[in-house]
Amino acid sequence: MEKLYLFSPFCQISSDPTPLPQGLRDPPAYSPPSSPRPASSMFATSTHTEEPPAYSSLDAPQKYIEKGDHGKETPDDVLHFIDTTQDSISSLALRYSVPSVALRKRNNLYADHLLAGRKTLLIPGEYYQGPSLSPEPIDGEAEEMRKAKIRRWMVTCKVSDYDIALLYLDQAHYDVDSAVETYLSDEKWEHTHDPFKCQALLSRGHWLDPPAQTHSTLPLQHWQPPGCILHEYARKDVQTCLQGQRIVFIGDSTTRQLFWATAKKLNATAADEGMRAAGKHENLMFNEGDVAVDFIWDPFLNSSSLRHELLSYLNGETQEDMDNVWKAGLITVGGGLWYARHFELDSLNHFQDSFDYLSPLLSVPQNSAQTLYCPPSGKRRDEAHHVYVAPVQIPFYGGLSPVRAATMTPAKIRPLNEYLYNVSTSKGIKVAWSHSLMTSEREQAYEESGIHVIDNVSTRRVDVLLNMRCNAHLTLSQGYPFDKTCCSAYERENVVRERLTLALIAIASIIVGFWVHNQRRMHGVLSNEMVQAVGTVVLVLTYCFLADRTQLFNKSQKHFSTHEFVVLCGIVLSLGIFSLRRSVARTARGRYGIPKEQVADQPFLSRDQTDEWKGWMQFAILIYHYTGASSVLGIYQLIRILVASYLFMTGFGHTLFFYQKQDYSLKRSAAVLIRLNLLSCLLPYVMATDYLFYYFAPLVSFWYAVVYLTMCISQSRNSTTTFLLAKIGASAVIVTGLVRVPTLFEGIFFLLQHTCQIHWNVKEWRFRLQLDNYIVYVGMMAAVLYLRLTDILHGQRFLAHEGAGYLRHHWSKIRLLSAVFGLSILSGSWLFASTFTDKFGYNHWVPYVSPFPVIAFIILRNSNRYFRNYYSFIFAWLGRCSLETFTLQFHIWLAADTKGLLSLGVFGRKNTHIEGRHEDLVVLSIVFLWLSWLMADATVTITNWIVDPNGRKPPRITDTPGLPTKRHELEATINITGRPSSRASIMRRWGQRLCVSWMGRLELRIFSILLVMWLLNMARI
Repeated sequence: MEKLYLFSPFCQISSDPTPLPQGLRDPPAYSPPSSPRPASSMFATSTHTEEPPAYSSLDAPQKYIEKGDHGKETPDDVLHFIDTTQDSISSLALRYSVPSVALRKRNNLYADHLLAGRKTLLIPGEYYQGPSLSPEPIDGEAEEMRKAKIRRWMVTCKVSDYDIALLYLDQAHYDVDSAVETYLSDEKWEHTHDPFKCQALLSRGHWLDPPAQTHSTLPLQHWQPPGCILHEYARKDVQTCLQGQRIVFIGDSTTRQLFWATAKKLNATAADEGMRAAGKHENLMFNEGDVAVDFIWDPFLNSSSLRHELLSYLNGETQEDMDNVWKAGLITVGGGLWYARHFELDSLNHFQDSFDYLSPLLSVPQNSAQTLYCPPSGKRRDEAHHVYVAPVQIPFYGGLSPVRAATMTPAKIRPLNEYLYNVSTSKGIKVAWSHSLMTSEREQAYEESGIHVIDNVSTRRVDVLLNMRCNAHLTLSQGYPFDKTCCSAYERENVVRERLTLALIAIASIIVGFWVHNQRRMHGVLSNEMVQAVGTVVLVLTYCFLADRTQLFNKSQKHFSTHEFVVLCGIVLSLGIFSLRRSVARTARGRYGIPKEQVADQPFLSRDQTDEWKGWMQFAILIYHYTGASSVLGIYQLIRILVASYLFMTGFGHTLFFYQKQDYSLKRSAAVLIRLNLLSCLLPYVMATDYLFYYFAPLVSFWYAVVYLTMCISQSRNSTTTFLLAKIGASAVIVTGLVRVPTLFEGIFFLLQHTCQIHWNVKEWRFRLQLDNYIVYVGMMAAVLYLRLTDILHGQRFLAHEGAGYLRHHWSKIRLLSAVFGLSILSGSWLFASTFTDKFGYNHWVPYVSPFPVIAFIILRNSNRYFRNYYSFIFAWLGRCSLETFTLQFHIWLAADTKGLLSLGVFGRKNTHIEGRHEDLVVLSIVFLWLSWLMADATVTITNWIVDPNGRKPPRITDTPGLPTKRHELEATINITGRPSSRASIMRRWGQRLCVSWMGRLELRIFSILLVMWLLNMARI
């Protein structure tokens, strides 16, 4: 033991030069101890009193020596590839004879278990200078270094798309600094030279549903160009754009895939039959309607047919085929793989010779109506240059056959694309680099051959070409929805209407400015609130136009994500829970709705409760639209119930009002309808849409008219419950017949089209009405039942009713049973909805089943006093402006008329989808909700001014101080010139009288508004 005690301190690493391996210390010379130990036992207790040796007698522990401590150049580190099943810090330190502390510090490992997260480890060069003792990986050390450069570029440029990183690093020969500089310069250039996203569409993009990030059985479906929405073309769109023209594809088998993808868009069945009958290396033709698709087999891009086709296109010549004249409307050239396949050494030179010969014919002419990065516009849109080049297809090298893999190598194919990139930038040739990005580093994008791509990829490649060719044309000819946002200038043929709309905005601005400088003279005609309301409307309409009718904001596609949907719903639910508060009496609220006093209990469906109901439903609908959840059947079914709930409240609330107030005046109805439709009537003139596009306001207005007529007819007998229910039933039968039988609406819409230039889709309108055919009547009957029960339980009229006492005595049990009934109904409704497999079957049943979950929710919400008396303030706030949020979301929260999402384009990079999207959501949501709240107040103010410009509240008109109530007072107010009326000219007096009549008669004001709308409609060209 004493030997062990003396030798153990020397089993350490030495810092001094030593002949022992890796600096082990020499042991001390052996000498017998000065005083022998007792011989009785090795473990006998020593009886001497000698002090233990001082710690200073031993050398200090070994310290880790930093690089450069010896003043010598440190050797390079050695890269070790970690085998997680065998390697550990201790084993590596032993194998390489390196201190463990040195390994940890060199690799920033603060704990040994962190080694499991590493692929490689650096062995400090000052301790070990030999070869790596790890087995060489399949990719090799060079591949690891390449991946490290890719990661460095992605972090520096803040780009999460792997394909973009490969493109820039390949062009820069993996010089990271050069690739970063090129990317940043391209970003700066695109901001100033590509406002219409033409170059972005042609050269960039990424998959929204890559195989690694989606659980779908069909990945690679949605391609997202930076800053715009890729429109997926169908047969009708292609025929509208290229009627009487040919789509020509010239090249090898990869270009032939584009030919067949285009043919499938026109007629999938005929295209499949043609593929089975077609030869391998031959020219192909496909005709469908007035569109022809041609393919010319030319894998080396040097045939006379290719040159003749390009010359004919540039000279505007046509080709006669089947007694018809067919002009090429789109030409795509692609090839190059055969040079790599059949030429061993000079493949690049041969490719250059062929392409140099064609490049003058592929370049954009200087006199073309379309520049390289701007869409064609106006009458010259058919003169644009639409010749595109597909890059050389990069194969999936791991899937090539041995024969192809021996010749089609990256060393051959990469130079072909590099040359193509250089010549395209120098000579202005349109190359669809996005085609390469669609397959870059994606094995799932290829077929078994390793060369040809799957149908989804080839279809999206064709969509890129068709978006370049047709978006500008279809935007001009078809109008809304303006979902073709790539390479489109948002121009509209109706110039007169646009100018009139801008003129109205300018007039409104002039009125505001004139009022500011003439407040005293205009007092009584326009109040402060009215001027602010007009300014708010002008602001909101201008913002809508800039957001959704210009390229100022980016647009992106919707793509449903369950995670995103659940997170947004969780955030909204949390806001609702944390904003719970007790209801207060509506009459006890102060200015801005500030609560003043609490009450013991709230009535059935109180105002706070209905506002909250509308609010959380509106949140759900907003999330539904934002995430694109319409493709999920279960969520769609829930949203249909929420829309039915809105209409239930329409029937319930208005029936309750008419029954209690008996107010069927024009003023009341005008106030309701103007409040509902003001925004929905203004937006079509600014956004080039139509009134029915904002379907919620027309839907509610229609059902309000139905409720009004039902309650107004024989209103004196509404107090008879039996008669009132019979009248509601008769109204349901009549309206159902009018909705389902195609007669009335066709006639009305035909009349509007020929007298007012109003083009509404009667099929869509009938579909909207049929979905919620009966829920309004259920709301009306619920209002009647509520009034009857209220009279029985609390009124004096039915004290003698034989069931009144029973109801009062057992009311608590009835409420409990009704709660159980409500839960049962909700469960049954969910089970019934789960039996459907598509929307069409559910849409057939939803008019009949939607009332049940609505009634069940109302029963549960009012079954307990705590449920009735507490509400969510956040939900109720949104519910008070739910009409504005529902309408404005079409343009300032969503984009492309609800087909996409709005984006600021300042967060993250333009070629990413997730990065920056959450920041956009936060900023745009705040602006959207703030403008909706302002617009709600402005709409109320303008509605009140239209209904009563003098601010009088009947019936106590004369009790309102400070307002003109007589004709001569009103005339004095209108006479803003300050001159005596006797000196006014005849025209001025007539103008004053007309103004007085206009302000004094509601019918004249309504007629004036309708006249202005009619003039704007008739101004269409």
